[in-house]
Amino acid sequence: MKIAVLGAGAGGTTIAFDCAFHGHEVRLFDFPQFPENIEAINEKKCITAEGDISGSANVAYAGHDIDEALKDAELIYVVGPAYSTEPFGKAVAGILRPGQTVIVSPSSCGGALAFKQAAGIALEDDSIRVAETSTLHYAVRLVTPGHVRVFLKLKAGNLLAALPNRHTNDILRLISDVYPSMEPAQSVLQTSLQNANPIIHPAVTLANSARIEGTGGDFLFYEEGVSDSTGRMIEALDQERINIGAKLGIIVLPDPIMGMRQGYMLEDNYGTGYRNAPGFLGIGAQPQLDHRYLNEDVGYGLVFMSRLARQINVETPTIDAMIQLTSVLMNRDYAGEALRTPETLGIDGLSAAELGCL
Repeated sequence: MKIAVLGAGAGGTTIAFDCAFHGHEVRLFDFPQFPENIEAINEKKCITAEGDISGSANVAYAGHDIDEALKDAELIYVVGPAYSTEPFGKAVAGILRPGQTVIVSPSSCGGALAFKQAAGIALEDDSIRVAETSTLHYAVRLVTPGHVRVFLKLKAGNLLAALPNRHTNDILRLISDVYPSMEPAQSVLQTSLQNANPIIHPAVTLANSARIEGTGGDFLFYEEGVSDSTGRMIEALDQERINIGAKLGIIVLPDPIMGMRQGYMLEDNYGTGYRNAPGFLGIGAQPQLDHRYLNEDVGYGLVFMSRLARQINVETPTIDAMIQLTSVLMNRDYAGEALRTPETLGIDGLSAAELGCL
């Protein structure tokens, strides 16, 4: 296939590598304000990877021209944090053509809905198929521009849902050579809720905030940052996420259970399960508090969950407390900013039953 990858961070670079390594023609795009990785890949004409998947793969294009990136693309991956979804959607508005497939990876809070809205595609319009995944398929970091270290490529437990969901199985078949372990989800709200980043990252960051500020993140985020008490905080957040899913008629697995399925974790435990997780070994903490672990995972993820819960009458005291405490920590009103909510996505008038079938 001819594949375009929008987003040249660690995740997008790894998707581009993996697809190219499997023989697809890959074009990689990012905005001009993020030039370093694009320039390195463009200069070498390839991406290199080490770790769970490794090697070198040639790419057909790496640059900032969206028309060139989308040239003859059959499949388009939109890869990045939640706050990149709308800009990518706006960048391709009016350019996408019928028959193309778009996958937002990952979606932590209504990514497919946000992309369709930004790209000017109606919710039920399936002339351009739009889907989302529950998580990125890799634990990965950029080592140097154009070179990634892949700690883990998931063995299972990454869900995909199309919007509308009648196209889910066709899209899974389309990507099955690169992602044979991808699984169908009930709906895009299942993929959104099953993403555990908003459950894990803010809790560990809050518990280690003085350490991050004092050392510049010079410690291992999971191995050293998740004490048993921090694990209890993650568990309380996780239970509220599960409760939201249950009210919607959606199965949301506890994160340690999903982590074991994916290959990240070895035990169903919110403390030692993270500390001893093979998929998290060696991953360092963020260098400062002003980071996506709060700005994305609270500002988009937890705020979205809180507003969704309120809409369907589910109580989320721990999620709400986390939003409030991190707002104080960062001197920001994450709830007031309301960056991604059912209202902004146009689904605020739907019942629990209607939401569960999106």
